[in-house]
Amino acid sequence: MSLIQYYGTGKRKTSVARVFLRPGKGDVTLYVNKRPRPFDEYFNLASQKQTIKQPLRLTETESKFDIFIRVNGGGLGGQADAIRLGISRALVEFNKELKSNLKNAGLLTRDARIKERKKYGLLGARKAPQYHKR
Repeated sequence: MSLIQYYGTGKRKTSVARVFLRPGKGDVTLYVNKRPRPFDEYFNLASQKQTIKQPLRLTETESKFDIFIRVNGGGLGGQADAIRLGISRALVEFNKELKSNLKNAGLLTRDARIKERKKYGLLGARKAPQYHKR
């Protein structure tokens, strides 16, 4: 018996999420940095849970799939956004007709903003030492 699953990768800042959608009743299995974590305790802010579930709510597939998530790196906000992108991409793999809805909602766009590197002679990426005339 072969396992039916749909895969999507999401990235945000330094977080990378690998998301597998499997037919089921809406259970979420979460591994953060190779450690199992309870989804509701790890993402304890309602806004983060809402961000993650947004593509499922938009496409009305919330209770159709069990979600298996492996996420590495970054903080909670970046991980939540990476998971959202991964779920969106997996839903498109499941059904190509969902792509237009997800694209219009901006859920298939990779947010390319990352931390700017520190430059030599400066205190940070852009902050310069205080200027003194004398």
